[in-house]
Amino acid sequence: MVSFLGIARAAPNPLWEIARCSRRFPCTPGKISFFISRNVYPMFRHVPRASLCSSSVCSSTIAERSGDQSEIIFLGTGTSEGIPRVSCLTNPLKACQVCSEAIEPDNKNRRHNTSILIRHPGSSGTSNILIDAGKFFYHSALRWFPLYGIRTIDAVVITHSHADAIGGLDDLRDWTNNIQPFVPIYVAERDFEVMKKTHYYLVDTSGITPGAAVSDLQFNIINEDPFIVHDLKIIPLPVWHGSGYRSLGFRFGNICYISDVSEIPEETYPLLEDCELLILDALRPDRSSATHFGLPRLLRKYGKSNQGEHFSLV
Repeated sequence: MVSFLGIARAAPNPLWEIARCSRRFPCTPGKISFFISRNVYPMFRHVPRASLCSSSVCSSTIAERSGDQSEIIFLGTGTSEGIPRVSCLTNPLKACQVCSEAIEPDNKNRRHNTSILIRHPGSSGTSNILIDAGKFFYHSALRWFPLYGIRTIDAVVITHSHADAIGGLDDLRDWTNNIQPFVPIYVAERDFEVMKKTHYYLVDTSGITPGAAVSDLQFNIINEDPFIVHDLKIIPLPVWHGSGYRSLGFRFGNICYISDVSEIPEETYPLLEDCELLILDALRPDRSSATHFGLPRLLRKYGKSNQGEHFSLV
């Protein structure tokens, strides 16, 4: 079970003790699902301690973290190209208010590729488990790792093989050259086949120039069965990310994380049962795209098996 600090619902349940820092969400006894929009709503930076607040406001609470509690830190909730966009900033009309504001370093509309980091206490100490390392991963690490005292990366779990999920694997060299001997990567075989082409020099290091400082990665092939990473049981949640393209969400404890989805297959719905925290892709507030849920369709699809539950939009 992954538990959190704070308060979010009346019934005593450590899983739902979140968001103490600046906001308490309306709640009723029973299951609650959070939908984290990738593009529309303010960035939910740090679930247990720093939701919807700046680093300066919450910095004092970060140091108080209990070592026996698990945490989720949102490193990014943005699109593949991130926010702000160059095309908006260079537009003479300056019509995009979001990007105009996001150019400020601490603005909540400033977003990197979607990614989370799970800090999970296990038998050998607290492990840092990263979900996806996309194109903006290193920028996210520069921003959040020092703030939250994160030094090692004990595992990376990959949702799919698009650049916003694997484009930062090369940047793991900073860890394998200076902090730890290697980083374990957990990836589906179909996505590993893509990596053999896009990151061939990381998969097969035999052709690397001697002394070249590339990432030392240990690849572990996963399928759609549950697997264990540093004492944390992870259940894959197969979804479609566009027609014919398979992506994975993941469940750990009563938390479900699905970052890239256009359709949830029927066989995946049972895996969402009794989920208390749902982190789900919602690219736009008014419509869906070919590869991502929009908010209206998200509510229709998830509501199919969760009628009567309370939903909070963040």
